[in-house]
Amino acid sequence: MTGLNLSQFKARIVLPVVQAMGQGGDAALNLLTGTALVESGLSYLAQLQGPALGLWQMEPATHDDCWANWLRYQPDMARRILMLCGMTGSPDAEATVWNLRYACAMARVKYLRAPSALPAANDAAALSAYHKQNYNTALGAANAAHNVGLFQQAIAA
Repeated sequence: MTGLNLSQFKARIVLPVVQAMGQGGDAALNLLTGTALVESGLSYLAQLQGPALGLWQMEPATHDDCWANWLRYQPDMARRILMLCGMTGSPDAEATVWNLRYACAMARVKYLRAPSALPAANDAAALSAYHKQNYNTALGAANAAHNVGLFQQAIAA
């Protein structure tokens, strides 16, 4: 077995983050758990051939954009994230490598900026498509049809 235990990861990292952010619900919980599975297999802290960092494989430019163009206009949310993660100031993207809660919170912020509502919590195909459209992008390497099984694992965990 490689990577982290999925059930523990979901219960001890993802669930507390979405609850503390006030952006919880089973759809967010399963989406974020599935996203980490798809992006890093819960194994890689840095992309092998690229700039993405952390279990959610967020690129530094995306991280910085979340702060510059969304969180700076959401001071209560920014404070909540920093407090939850035991951080101060404006963290560097590198923090997504060593602070799992922070990386999860930033992935949730990325999804909060998406224009469409979250799909049903137990619809693995819809969660996978939502990930592809709103996190990975049309030009990204993710394959929504192929990743349905990973989102199903996230739902079941």
